[in-house]
Amino acid sequence: MTTTSDPVTAPAGRATGGVRGASRAEILRRVLPLAALVAMIIFFGTQASSFLSVGNFTLMTGQAGILLLTALGATLVVIAGSVDLSVGSTILLTGALLAIFINNDTGNLFAAVGLTVALGVGIGLVNGIVFVYGKVPSFITTLGTLSLLSGIGLAILNGESITFNSDSVVNLAIGQAIPHIQNAALVSAGVFAVVWFLARRTRFGLYVYAIGGNEPVVRLAGVNVRRVKLYIMILSALTAAIAGLLLAGQLSSGSPSLGSNSLLDSIAAIVVGGTALSGGIGGVERTLLGVLILTVLSDGLDQMGVNTFLQTGIKGAVIIVAAVFTMASRQRLLVIK
Repeated sequence: MTTTSDPVTAPAGRATGGVRGASRAEILRRVLPLAALVAMIIFFGTQASSFLSVGNFTLMTGQAGILLLTALGATLVVIAGSVDLSVGSTILLTGALLAIFINNDTGNLFAAVGLTVALGVGIGLVNGIVFVYGKVPSFITTLGTLSLLSGIGLAILNGESITFNSDSVVNLAIGQAIPHIQNAALVSAGVFAVVWFLARRTRFGLYVYAIGGNEPVVRLAGVNVRRVKLYIMILSALTAAIAGLLLAGQLSSGSPSLGSNSLLDSIAAIVVGGTALSGGIGGVERTLLGVLILTVLSDGLDQMGVNTFLQTGIKGAVIIVAAVFTMASRQRLLVIK
């Protein structure tokens, strides 16, 4: 006797058999971001003479590295069907505490990294415990910690920038172990490799996708969903904290404006890359593509002298357009029987 089971939706890229085929919207979602990136490079390269310069490329590597770190952990949270709105305030608090810590210590790099990791894990634990065990929706939880962390950070800074002097921290952010590529990009590449491996080559990653696709079924299968959600919240805060360390290192200061645009930019990178906000579809490799698009777009608009406020509006429009394509493809998922 043979038995059959109901169809189970599978995350794109993780299916291993019985694939029905992707819709036209799914194909567009995969191809359009890369085509948009190439088109923007060509456009800005012809409109701004300094856009393709070596110096500008070097600056963009640092910018892309920090944005990628901000969005990496948050991508897994989104894939699992949740959201982390506190990444920007995590960056702010990290920069503020680092400035105080370095000015009252030796500026030792290992101590600064240790503080960053401890802070990231601590923030992630708070978010995870309230969200998972307190059963407060992730949107509300991280909206609350967004305000909480921002308030603490601004209070520490007293509304003013605090500069610090630490050659090791600054070198970690803007040094160039490889010519014309800032170390921030190299750090982000290393963290990216770790997160990609977790998401694509481990059972943990499979659970993250499955939870975003159909959480009730995953629970029935005996998976400890709460533990997985706790881990991704910790990972999201940790990668954001590392971004805060590098951003503070770039500026040699903790500033009230640190991370002010990070939340919007990280969400934009995640969505533009093709990860569905509804969960179950996407990946950190797509976020990497989204980061490149956002970095090129922001830098190109800067090179052309476009108003900063208008740039924010343009990013918002990009998010809307990308979300439309993502949700259209979401309506026809890959199916396994």
